[in-house]
Amino acid sequence: MTDFDVIVVGAGPAGVSAALEAARGGLRVALLERGAYPGAKNLMGGVLYTHVLAELIPDFRDRGAPLERHVVRRGMSLLSAEAEMSLGFRNHRWDRPPHNHSYTVLRARFDRWFAGVAEAEGVELLAGVVVDRVLKDGEGRAQGVAVRMPEGEDPSGGELRAPLVILAEGANGMLAEAEGLRPRPSPRHMALGVKETLALPRETIEERFGLEGEQGVAWEYVGEATAGLRGAGFVYTNRDTLSVGVVVYASDLAASGLMPLDLLDRFKAHPAVAPLLKGGEVLEYGAHLIPETGYDRLPLLFRDGVLLAGDAAGLVSTGPSHEGANYAMASGRMAGQTAVAAHRAGDFSSALLAQYRRRLEDSFVLKDMVHHRAWPGFLEQNPHVLSRWPAAAAEMAEAWFRVGGTPRSERGAEVWDLFQRRVGIWPFAATAFQMRNALRILGYGKTDKLLEYLARNW
Repeated sequence: MTDFDVIVVGAGPAGVSAALEAARGGLRVALLERGAYPGAKNLMGGVLYTHVLAELIPDFRDRGAPLERHVVRRGMSLLSAEAEMSLGFRNHRWDRPPHNHSYTVLRARFDRWFAGVAEAEGVELLAGVVVDRVLKDGEGRAQGVAVRMPEGEDPSGGELRAPLVILAEGANGMLAEAEGLRPRPSPRHMALGVKETLALPRETIEERFGLEGEQGVAWEYVGEATAGLRGAGFVYTNRDTLSVGVVVYASDLAASGLMPLDLLDRFKAHPAVAPLLKGGEVLEYGAHLIPETGYDRLPLLFRDGVLLAGDAAGLVSTGPSHEGANYAMASGRMAGQTAVAAHRAGDFSSALLAQYRRRLEDSFVLKDMVHHRAWPGFLEQNPHVLSRWPAAAAEMAEAWFRVGGTPRSERGAEVWDLFQRRVGIWPFAATAFQMRNALRILGYGKTDKLLEYLARNW
């Protein structure tokens, strides 16, 4: 039995940020990680937004943060079975620090480095430790955690005592469920990401993607990228590897009968993707759950002696920006700040820990989640936006650019016919109006009135 001021469960971005902030506030902190080392069980598509990291560690580049490439080009491709329609953006200003705060990373390397920074500042890291439950006193207040080694190793267990426990255990969140902070998520509100890391010579990557030095690319694919399921594929460039994967809603994947690896192989074989990956050697494969619950389904974020942070709290961007690790770092940092405030007040009740929710509400995390609160419901009601419509757009582009002596007037009629059959003017208007509401991207003016009129009269 060992005493600490705060125990953090999970050494991902949320957990390390919480531990680091609490240690800097003078607290004795235990950081517990189930994996053999931080990052051993963590997976991410590949882009880390570093503005929160820069607040925590302003000199993170000089301290050897294992960043792969800074992203100078972003884009999206709409795929049909054999065609690709792309929209990209490149900004050479992003070549200069702070590089738009966007870097590709490999979590196994980054998380290990990040936890090492916390250790150097006094956090006690305990890896290879399973947390079975939160310990309580007679009045139900958290008093620590019961721990043991993973199965197959030393079966002996023990207890770590602290008046405050921060749960940053990731999307599975079994302790958070046991504590009644959140229900078991529905497959409708969980996405599954499957990813491979492919080794390619650095020179090959730079030639194929038009890069120089430390420049990087983040590209996403919708439509046939996921066999018509709601979700997207992605290719991100690292120094001498590519991060390649797909993310789909778990409920859609189960209904399709496809296996995750089959879906990934199908994406890799698409004519628009295969040339980019040619010759790549698979170094690792992994899968990871992503909470897509959104603001309206946020769990309880605190109770007496317990705080919830990161993916375990569903604090993931559900809008088109796909942010996660920076939300995790921000929420972890605010959990650590709340832990310091609780110790200074000698009060670990829900009344004081409510500061945590208020901090989140004042930050970009919950403000962004409120802004995009309708997006998960929009995608659920309009799955065609990420499935049939991207493929239809690619087919229409193919018809327009086809060469063969057909008069332009006839090609225009063919494109319009494709649009009417595959999309439809009234479904398009209704969906556009719903998307406007989901993204809140326009003020209420003439455009909105037109869309609203079309939607009402569909």
